[in-house]
Amino acid sequence: MSKGLRLSEKWFQRGFWLIALVFASFLIGLGGLVVGDLPKVERTLEPEQFIDPAQLARVRTAISTNTAQRKDTRDAIAQAELTLNAASNANRSARETFANWLATRKATELPEQDRELIARTRALDALKAGERSAEQALEGLQQGDLALQREADRNRQTLEQLEEGGRKAYESAVRAQEMRVFLFRLVVTLPLLLIAGWLFVKKRKSAHWPFVWGFVFFALFAFFVELVPYLPNYGGYVRYIVGIVLTGGIGHYLIGAMQRYLAQQKLAEQKPDAQRRLALSYDLAQARLAKQICPGCERAVDLKDTSRNFCMHCGICLFDHCGQCQTRKSAFGHFCHSCGAAPTAAKPAA
Repeated sequence: MSKGLRLSEKWFQRGFWLIALVFASFLIGLGGLVVGDLPKVERTLEPEQFIDPAQLARVRTAISTNTAQRKDTRDAIAQAELTLNAASNANRSARETFANWLATRKATELPEQDRELIARTRALDALKAGERSAEQALEGLQQGDLALQREADRNRQTLEQLEEGGRKAYESAVRAQEMRVFLFRLVVTLPLLLIAGWLFVKKRKSAHWPFVWGFVFFALFAFFVELVPYLPNYGGYVRYIVGIVLTGGIGHYLIGAMQRYLAQQKLAEQKPDAQRRLALSYDLAQARLAKQICPGCERAVDLKDTSRNFCMHCGICLFDHCGQCQTRKSAFGHFCHSCGAAPTAAKPAA
């Protein structure tokens, strides 16, 4: 439509669009602050809030105690292993020494060495008993560690069961909270969208259209950016259902609007030619002619063909002759481009 406007009108139009965008940006900023503060009406949820505190504390205390006991037991096992290793080495060394001494005694066969044989044998028995005692102590510690490990497994299993139950309750509460926050957002944004739709239908051609378009941009941004991304998922069902409802509603409206438009066009085409041309806006007619389409029915026409003075689709007059100089001119022009005469004296071309 800009081709049919005066130069000053073009700049005014650009300024108006700039006002619309600036107005929309301020509204979007304010709306973003309002919508961003909506989640603050709900408290922050944690999975542990849905677990029995006393039972959770008892299990965690048992796990902590068990961990400390296992650490002490492992340290004792390490010390017992060192003791057993030392006793085994001492026993083995003593037996090797005894075997060498016994071989020497057989060679000499001295009777006075019988007492020493008995003493050495008793010493070996004592070392063997010490080694066995160290083995028993190590086995006892290992059995205790095994019992502690089983207890730790039971405690961990109990904790996992508690956390699983709390996690399910937490997820359910989070979904409910998301739905409440979404409904809060919907209560704020849906009226804006409805108001924007009413303004678009009724006021977009008014004198204050820059503010109308600014509010429309703001409402669309609030709905599709501030609301839709926070739509609860629920496995995709909610999003797809909402998408189907919105698509169906918008599609139903567009189909109805198309049918109403076609009905209006059919009624308009039945009116007299002069009445149809007077009903068309000057700027709208010039914009359609600039696009090589008929101002009356919006179908494509070859305006470069000088033999075409009427639309072959709807029959509206596109070119006529000036009543003063008989120059072929546009039937939608306010004045003759050749002599400047008003179109009152113009006659349609044959």
